[in-house]
This record gives sequence, structure tokens and C-alpha cells, in this order.
Amino acid sequence: MKINADLTERAVVHTVDLPWVDSPMAGVQRRMIERDGEEVARATSVVRYAPGSYFSAHTHGGGEEFVVLAGIFSDEHGDFGPGTYVRNPVGSSHTPHSKDGATILVKLRQMDPKDQRQVTIDTTQADWAPGLVPGLQVLPLHAYGTEQVALVKWAPGTQFQQHRHWGGEEIFVLAGTFADEQGVYPEGTWLRNPPDSVHTPFSEEGCLIYVKTGHLS
Repeated sequence: MKINADLTERAVVHTVDLPWVDSPMAGVQRRMIERDGEEVARATSVVRYAPGSYFSAHTHGGGEEFVVLAGIFSDEHGDFGPGTYVRNPVGSSHTPHSKDGATILVKLRQMDPKDQRQVTIDTTQADWAPGLVPGLQVLPLHAYGTEQVALVKWAPGTQFQQHRHWGGEEIFVLAGTFADEQGVYPEGTWLRNPPDSVHTPFSEEGCLIYVKTGHLS
């Protein structure tokens, strides 16, 4: 299965318009954003756990990265509420479940095997830093090699300068509305700008976005 699998192409997905697809485990459904492979795949998805649902124990052959969008997502390592960011490196394993239900943005099989740092950050309790222009706040989440991962808050009316993504960029709009000269992206939009792409982003109403850069070269 291939969905937005060509990493050299720009892609924009309004995830709220995607159908929920059943996973092999009862009560766990996915909105497939990006996928290259079958059940074991390089994948980016929004995953919904119904109350009381679980996924069987498994090992992350290519690593796992997720952000909790709603509810409480759990495994044997803890309970993770809305806004929690987690990276489970290549070779890690767990048995995820949700007592009351949860929705997460999850990326699978997209890590360098040498990047073995496990990360858990409650972004609702973290300290933010000023961004490069007035109106921006940045919360760094992880960095390895050329890859940089962060949350970025845009105050209403914030404009960023035109810039080039030498190693590509990936964005998921967590709240509000993000925009550039190519479109307007409301909450739940995922977009990928390939290596060497250029844009001039802004936000009229303000937004919160997950951003990953430098990982597509």
C-alpha cells in the first residue's frame, strides 16, 4: 500500500475528511495519512483507541513517535494525556491501551537506528522559548543529526520570512489555522514540503503546530 509515499512530492491532507480504517485490533482505528507498506509499514496516521481497547505487545522495528491529541493513552510505561510527546526508539516494545479512549498522531518506522534516546515530554507543562520573529514561541522536542522536532505557537497575525527547507518539512496543525502562499490549513491538516522547497508561512488567527524539519533529505 502506498499513500503519499513519494517523499520528494508536496502533500496536503485534511485528516478530518479521511475515513476511519479498522486495525487488526478491535476498537483501534486509523486515518491513514502517509504509508509505504502493508501492516508493517513506514506510516503516519491519526489513531483512535475506543474506551477499553488495546493493541497487542509489539516491538518497534523502525521506532515510534506520537503526540496525544485527545484522551489518555497508556502502556506499561505510563499514562499520557493530551499534549504529551513520546519517542520510542528502534527496538523498543510496549503494549498500548486506553481505559477511557484516546486519539494520537503517530509516526512509525521513520527513525535512525542510532538514535536511541527515549523521549517523553508533557508539553502542557514545558517552558517555551521565543521564536525567530515576534509572535512565535517554540518548544523543542527532539534533535538528531539534521532532524529537528518542535511545537510552535503562532500568535494571531504572525508572519514569518520566506525560507527554504533544505531537508524538507512536515507539519501537523494541532489548533487554529496555519497558512502560506499555497493554501490555508485548519486544525487537523498534515502537510509535507519536500527538500529544497520554499514558502512564506503566516497565521491570521493564530495556531499551534507540530513541526519536523531536516528529515527528508
